Amino acid sequence: MPFDDEAPGRVLAPDQTCRIRVWHRADRSVTTVHESAERLYEAPNWTTDGRLVLNADGVLWTMPADGGAAPERVAITGVPPLNNDHVLDPDGVTVHVSAQDFHIWSAPLAGGPATRVSTDDDAMHFLHGVSPDGSELAYVRLDPSDAEVWSSGTIHVMSTDGSDDRAVTAERGPADGPEWTPDGAWILFNAEQFEQEPGHAQVARVRPDGTGIEQLTVDEHVNWFPHPAPTGDAAVYLSFPPGTEGHPADERVRLRLVTGDGPVSDWGPEVWQRAETIVELDGGQGTLNVNGWAPDGSAFAFVDYPIGDPG
Repeated sequence: MPFDDEAPGRVLAPDQTCRIRVWHRADRSVTTVHESAERLYEAPNWTTDGRLVLNADGVLWTMPADGGAAPERVAITGVPPLNNDHVLDPDGVTVHVSAQDFHIWSAPLAGGPATRVSTDDDAMHFLHGVSPDGSELAYVRLDPSDAEVWSSGTIHVMSTDGSDDRAVTAERGPADGPEWTPDGAWILFNAEQFEQEPGHAQVARVRPDGTGIEQLTVDEHVNWFPHPAPTGDAAVYLSFPPGTEGHPADERVRLRLVTGDGPVSDWGPEVWQRAETIVELDGGQGTLNVNGWAPDGSAFAFVDYPIGDPG
């Protein structure tokens, strides 16, 4: 279907600002590369040629990562309005997206016609990861017939043409944020299956064949969306206050950094327990839903949404 200029999407509250920001690993500074009081941008990716890709108003936007120009709309056609789950293919020319019809689509990153990838109309699909070789996609699958649909999530993997769809977690969710480590050995994700009460999401990992599931973070924070750096030597994730259910917007949240000896695939819980808070901000939903690391691991992009004077 064609784009609708009135496509649904999140909007800013009165006196709220959207800031697209970059955290720099060398000196741990944060710079604001774009600020808007009119449009609510979400979930930055970072391309190999130094641009950010974001969602707003149900469409994708792109801008220089250094803030040299304002975001410009990506003219993808033939797809319903998009949500904030989008990932960049390793080929550098394709973007995979989740749309508000609950299907996964692929399209040229430069713009052009989209192709639907997911085929099961009896499931809801929320994309989060692409394998390092670009052959598979990882997504969260929800069952709309389930009375507790938002707690029915399991992690699935399928080929980028929609074939060979398989579950890699069997435990009922909520589970979210599946993303491969750079060497393809593990899928990182967050899940609540390790606790009996909701509001205790923790970072975990599982082999792409569904074996070896392991909890990685064990703390009072509610931990979502683990993103390894492409260089494999760091990871960042989003932490909500204790007891938070889901990943709501407009919370006081933390970005937490993990580093360790060797690649992220070798890190067990003892390394993840050394996570440190590097940024506190007003945000949550939209801040860090997808991987925003620069290709060289030197920085990552995120979004915050302060109300009033952001300072």
